[in-house]
Amino acid sequence: MVKAKYQAVLDLGEQLNVQDGDVKEENGVLKIKGTAATQYEKNLLWDAIKAAGGENPSDIMANITVADESVYARHKVASGETLGKIAKHYYGDAMKYKEIFEANSDILKNPDSIYPDQELVIPNL
Repeated sequence: MVKAKYQAVLDLGEQLNVQDGDVKEENGVLKIKGTAATQYEKNLLWDAIKAAGGENPSDIMANITVADESVYARHKVASGETLGKIAKHYYGDAMKYKEIFEANSDILKNPDSIYPDQELVIPNL
Protein backbone atom coordinates (compact mmCIF):
# COMPACT_ATOMS: atom_id res chain seq x y z
CA MET A 1 0.00 0.00 0.00
CA VAL A 2 2.72 2.49 0.97
CA LYS A 3 4.68 1.57 -2.15
CA ALA A 4 1.76 2.71 -4.30
CA LYS A 5 1.70 6.03 -2.42
CA TYR A 6 5.31 6.68 -3.40
CA GLN A 7 5.18 5.19 -6.91
CA ALA A 8 5.94 8.63 -8.43
CA VAL A 9 9.19 8.71 -6.43
CA LEU A 10 10.15 5.25 -7.64
CA ASP A 11 9.30 6.19 -11.23
CA LEU A 12 11.40 9.36 -10.95
CA GLY A 13 14.30 7.29 -9.60
CA GLU A 14 14.12 5.10 -12.68
CA GLN A 15 13.83 8.13 -14.98
CA LEU A 16 16.91 9.70 -13.35
CA ASN A 17 18.75 6.39 -13.61
CA VAL A 18 19.47 6.23 -9.88
CA GLN A 19 22.25 3.71 -9.28
CA ASP A 20 22.43 0.97 -6.64
CA GLY A 21 18.73 1.37 -5.95
CA ASP A 22 16.93 -0.77 -3.42
CA VAL A 23 13.29 -0.64 -2.30
CA LYS A 24 11.80 -2.58 0.62
CA GLU A 25 8.56 -2.33 2.51
CA GLU A 26 8.77 -3.29 6.20
CA ASN A 27 5.99 -2.82 8.75
CA GLY A 28 4.23 -0.17 6.70
CA VAL A 29 7.41 1.82 6.06
CA LEU A 30 8.95 2.09 2.61
CA LYS A 31 12.74 1.97 2.76
CA ILE A 32 14.54 3.23 -0.33
CA LYS A 33 18.15 3.86 -1.09
CA GLY A 34 20.22 4.74 -4.11
CA THR A 35 22.78 7.06 -5.62
CA ALA A 36 21.68 10.07 -7.65
CA ALA A 37 24.10 11.54 -10.19
CA THR A 38 24.04 15.08 -8.74
CA GLN A 39 22.70 17.09 -5.82
CA TYR A 40 20.02 18.55 -8.11
CA GLU A 41 18.68 15.06 -8.86
CA LYS A 42 18.74 14.18 -5.16
CA ASN A 43 16.72 17.33 -4.47
CA LEU A 44 14.19 16.33 -7.15
CA LEU A 45 13.72 12.99 -5.41
CA TRP A 46 13.22 14.62 -2.00
CA ASP A 47 10.71 17.05 -3.53
CA ALA A 48 8.79 14.06 -4.91
CA ILE A 49 8.88 12.34 -1.50
CA LYS A 50 7.48 15.47 0.18
CA ALA A 51 4.82 15.87 -2.54
CA ALA A 52 3.57 12.35 -1.83
CA GLY A 53 4.04 12.16 1.93
CA GLY A 54 4.08 15.71 3.27
CA GLU A 55 6.90 17.73 4.81
CA ASN A 56 7.93 15.08 7.39
CA PRO A 57 6.58 11.71 6.22
CA SER A 58 6.83 8.87 8.73
CA ASP A 59 6.02 6.06 6.31
CA ILE A 60 9.21 6.35 4.23
CA MET A 61 12.91 6.21 5.00
CA ALA A 62 15.21 7.35 2.22
CA ASN A 63 18.97 7.14 2.01
CA ILE A 64 19.92 8.96 -1.19
CA THR A 65 23.58 9.65 -1.83
CA VAL A 66 25.20 11.71 -4.59
CA ALA A 67 27.75 10.30 -7.04
CA ASP A 68 29.28 13.65 -8.12
CA GLU A 69 29.36 16.23 -5.33
CA SER A 70 31.72 18.51 -7.28
CA VAL A 71 28.79 20.03 -9.23
CA TYR A 72 25.16 20.86 -8.48
CA ALA A 73 24.01 19.57 -11.86
CA ARG A 74 24.99 19.01 -15.47
CA HIS A 75 22.78 20.61 -18.09
CA LYS A 76 22.49 19.95 -21.81
CA VAL A 77 21.56 23.21 -23.53
CA ALA A 78 18.29 23.15 -25.48
CA SER A 79 17.42 25.43 -28.38
CA GLY A 80 16.32 28.89 -27.22
CA GLU A 81 17.87 28.69 -23.75
CA THR A 82 19.96 31.43 -22.20
CA LEU A 83 22.28 31.28 -19.21
CA GLY A 84 19.74 33.44 -17.35
CA LYS A 85 16.93 30.99 -18.06
CA ILE A 86 19.12 28.07 -16.97
CA ALA A 87 20.13 29.92 -13.77
CA LYS A 88 16.46 30.65 -13.00
CA HIS A 89 15.64 26.95 -13.41
CA TYR A 90 18.35 25.67 -11.08
CA TYR A 91 18.74 28.53 -8.59
CA GLY A 92 15.50 30.49 -8.86
CA ASP A 93 17.53 33.59 -9.79
CA ALA A 94 18.37 34.51 -13.38
CA MET A 95 21.20 36.78 -12.22
CA LYS A 96 23.18 33.74 -11.09
CA TYR A 97 24.00 33.20 -14.78
CA LYS A 98 27.44 34.70 -14.02
CA GLU A 99 28.30 31.74 -11.78
CA ILE A 100 27.33 29.31 -14.53
CA PHE A 101 29.37 31.27 -17.07
CA GLU A 102 32.44 31.29 -14.81
CA ALA A 103 32.13 27.55 -14.13
CA ASN A 104 32.13 26.93 -17.89
CA SER A 105 34.74 29.46 -18.99
CA ASP A 106 36.70 26.64 -20.61
CA ILE A 107 33.95 26.22 -23.25
CA LEU A 108 32.12 29.57 -23.11
CA LYS A 109 33.75 32.81 -24.25
CA ASN A 110 30.67 35.03 -24.09
CA PRO A 111 27.67 34.65 -21.72
CA ASP A 112 25.34 35.55 -24.60
CA SER A 113 26.63 32.76 -26.84
CA ILE A 114 25.56 29.27 -25.86
CA TYR A 115 24.53 26.57 -28.28
CA PRO A 116 22.20 23.57 -28.25
CA ASP A 117 23.77 20.32 -27.07
CA GLN A 118 26.57 22.01 -25.11
CA GLU A 119 26.89 20.34 -21.72
CA LEU A 120 27.26 22.90 -18.95
CA VAL A 121 28.36 22.43 -15.38
CA ILE A 122 25.93 23.99 -12.90
CA PRO A 123 28.13 24.79 -9.91
CA ASN A 124 27.33 24.34 -6.24
CA LEU A 125 26.66 27.75 -4.72
